[in-house]
Amino acid sequence: MSNVNRQRSFLGFVVAGAIALLVIVIFGFYWFFVKSPVNLTASNSQPGAAIFVSKLAPVMVSLLTNPDRLQALEREGELSKLKTSLLAKSGIDYKQDIQPWLGNEITLAVTTLDIDRDSENGKQPGYLMALATNKLEKSREFVDLLFSKRVLAGANLAVEQYEGAKLLYDNSQPQQDSLAGAVVDGFVLFANDPKVLRDAINNVQAPDLNLTSSPQYQKATQKLPKGSVAAAFLSLPTVAKWQGLELPEPNYDSEIISLLLNPKGVLAETSFLASSAIVPPSPLLSKPVEALKYIPTSAGLAISGSNLSDLSKSNLAQLWTQVKTAISSSSGTDVISRLVQPLADIQKSKGINLQQDIFSWVEGEYAVALLPREDKITPDWLFVVEKLESVPEGISRLDAIASSNGLSTSSLNLDKQKIFAWTELIPTKQSDTKDRLSYSIKAKVQGVHTTLGNYEIFASNLETLNEVITVKENSLNNNRSFRNSIAAIPQPNQGYLYLDWTKSQPLLERQLPILKLVEVVGKPFFNNLRSLTVSSYGSEPESIKGGLFFQFHQ
Repeated sequence: MSNVNRQRSFLGFVVAGAIALLVIVIFGFYWFFVKSPVNLTASNSQPGAAIFVSKLAPVMVSLLTNPDRLQALEREGELSKLKTSLLAKSGIDYKQDIQPWLGNEITLAVTTLDIDRDSENGKQPGYLMALATNKLEKSREFVDLLFSKRVLAGANLAVEQYEGAKLLYDNSQPQQDSLAGAVVDGFVLFANDPKVLRDAINNVQAPDLNLTSSPQYQKATQKLPKGSVAAAFLSLPTVAKWQGLELPEPNYDSEIISLLLNPKGVLAETSFLASSAIVPPSPLLSKPVEALKYIPTSAGLAISGSNLSDLSKSNLAQLWTQVKTAISSSSGTDVISRLVQPLADIQKSKGINLQQDIFSWVEGEYAVALLPREDKITPDWLFVVEKLESVPEGISRLDAIASSNGLSTSSLNLDKQKIFAWTELIPTKQSDTKDRLSYSIKAKVQGVHTTLGNYEIFASNLETLNEVITVKENSLNNNRSFRNSIAAIPQPNQGYLYLDWTKSQPLLERQLPILKLVEVVGKPFFNNLRSLTVSSYGSEPESIKGGLFFQFHQ
């Protein structure tokens, strides 16, 4: 009986194997790529298996190179161990049964949200995996071998001729362990139901049904960068429906993601596409943001760019609203806001509306940073803004807000640098020698700011501001890790969001407790992760293009 269960659960391992190869492997072998002088490029410009996938499918993910080419990047046989463990319960030997015919693509797709389209009996998504084959006869022998092993394990085999293709499938129990297979047009196909295979064949014979006929998919694949080793295409409204998310009137209805390898890490580039023009894209910066020269390397998070006054009207703001609405609707809480909880706390405790009281007058360069401290739960913060004509009026607005909160504005000198501080005066009791109470007044600093060069620097306290003033050469702009990260991002762009993983990890774990579980699952990845850098660099009215660069320790 145990042997039957092992054989019948093969599809689960097939799906797990595909996901592992397309995600874990890509993000897992970075360490070996960094250490090995191997030139790995994609064998295909885009997924050939798209002809089998319905244009109504929610998601398709593809590895665009033969996994054996990744073998050269190994140091301790990690990929080989992964293959062995995934196939251990199937009775299949990768090297003997799969390697001789496997080509340069592995694609996994969720083809439909419900195979029989009958919601009364529950929803069973359709899964399709397509493996490119270089040797048709060898691959047919593999499919026959696989199903013969399942028959020996107790499965009921059925053979069907459909539109010139030989379909093999079994009616295993439970239903989720059933498997169907065929060899069609240079691909070995596996599915969790024979209907999924029949639909895949129909999609080839009626091209207007498959993904390649979708205008959005056609536009998306045009944005795939050369050298991508993996790609994913998502129909966002269908993915939202699949995951039970609310996505009312989405501005962006599809997304394509690609992975490119870099000697320093992995660049995940993505494009969000709309069926028509949304709003004019935010302008790209013609030069690096100099405001970053005032952000110390102790920063765990830094965001830089230009012209916050137009942020709420930008295409990035529309995308943010769409993502935030979808994710928060499923959980009943504003999940996205938890990531920027320290900034939300500033709004609440200081009585500041970031959009109205600060963003509205920042028309030049800016940089925002959070600086984690070992002795504090809440990080310190820095805000650097280019001092244009609108800045003095903005400072006056902040002075007025401070005064309405009972704070006083005063000036002082710190190493000959004139500092302005918002302080709270607190009386403290003391006893004198005559047993009488006396009082002294203590000033508690709630925020400080000063002018350096052509920039106004705001900080949460004097210690943080002093770090900026006295250690100018130790800035983020001069940090090798940061420079390596932004070097991987195409130019020009709209600025950066830079996250130092080592410094920010404790803060993120407090805001997102589930992250600890994710770290356990992806331990090799997170143990070697050094930083994340996000940037937007698209300039088309119908799409947003950007990248997420994962930099790893070397």
